[in-house]
Amino acid sequence: MVLGVDRLLELVQEKKLVEGLCDRELANPEGAGFDLRLGELYELEGEGFLGIENRDTPNLKKIAEYKGDDSENSFVVEPGKYYLVTTIESVNLPADIIAFIVSRTTLFRSGIALFNGAVSPGYQGKLTFAICNLGGQKIKISLGARVVHITFHEVSGSSNLYRGQWQGGRVTTEGEERQI
Repeated sequence: MVLGVDRLLELVQEKKLVEGLCDRELANPEGAGFDLRLGELYELEGEGFLGIENRDTPNLKKIAEYKGDDSENSFVVEPGKYYLVTTIESVNLPADIIAFIVSRTTLFRSGIALFNGAVSPGYQGKLTFAICNLGGQKIKISLGARVVHITFHEVSGSSNLYRGQWQGGRVTTEGEERQI
């Protein structure tokens, strides 16, 4: 079952389900979830490795970071470029809630594809996902712009809490590491 905004706002107050929401989301969220804002932007550099037991993600170069409500703080998403991005907001999911992130429609209407996954029960931290400009034109995006929508779903029965190494919002590995 998808949780409605009345229940979500209760969980924000009682359990800090989402921290750092903007005033718009706290006062009048749209739909059945929250819009999340773009916090940091990274380019991938070098090589990576994903093995059966070990992994080493490519190095990252931070190219932009949200520094407040400055509308001039923006970047250009170049055609064909792939970027990792983080949210300004952080989530704190209890054992009985899983979350899903979807693109706000302005992204895909501008030729930008979103690459993301489910947010498991027990995950805490900022969210990381990727965007890629599949269109042929440059697109300027302000840091702090609402780019994704997150919905929260009740887990029926038991769940296992997230125990992965991305807990806390880590964006990349620190060299080769053994997967949990």
